[in-house]
Amino acid sequence: MENIKEKTSQVITPDQLLEHWQGHRRLTRRVIETFPENEFFTYSIGGMRPFADMVLELLGIAEPGLREIVTGQTTQLNEYFDHGNSKAKLLEAWDSATEQLNMLWAQMEEMDFQKQIVSFGQFPGTVQSALFYFMDNEIHHRGQAYVYLRSLGIEPPMFYDRSYI
Repeated sequence: MENIKEKTSQVITPDQLLEHWQGHRRLTRRVIETFPENEFFTYSIGGMRPFADMVLELLGIAEPGLREIVTGQTTQLNEYFDHGNSKAKLLEAWDSATEQLNMLWAQMEEMDFQKQIVSFGQFPGTVQSALFYFMDNEIHHRGQAYVYLRSLGIEPPMFYDRSYI
């Protein structure tokens, strides 16, 4: 029987993956901007959380999760900080996290994306699965925000437009 080698090929580069993620973050930022201030913090449907609470979750996961991957230092999952019900403060935090993601990503040059990790000390998987979770979770919550906006009679940004702001 002949020896069959497992062939691997790279489908996407790490820099392309970061750009994909940042494209989603740009779109989510535009969704945040689109929300009326009060509804951002109070509006919900069917028992779901207000979008501001979902944004706090996203802020508590993305940058701290990537920092944990890069440094190897376990951190506690923290999905809250005092924002004083100010959308501007959450947007500032969003922009700061976006800059931090870029700086942290630059340190991942030789990262083994298949390396086993435990995110936030409680979620086992690989670097790759954690990164996909961070992105998928954002897309999921942004979809909820689209439903909120449409129910408020507000047209959300086009879901496919992830271009630079």
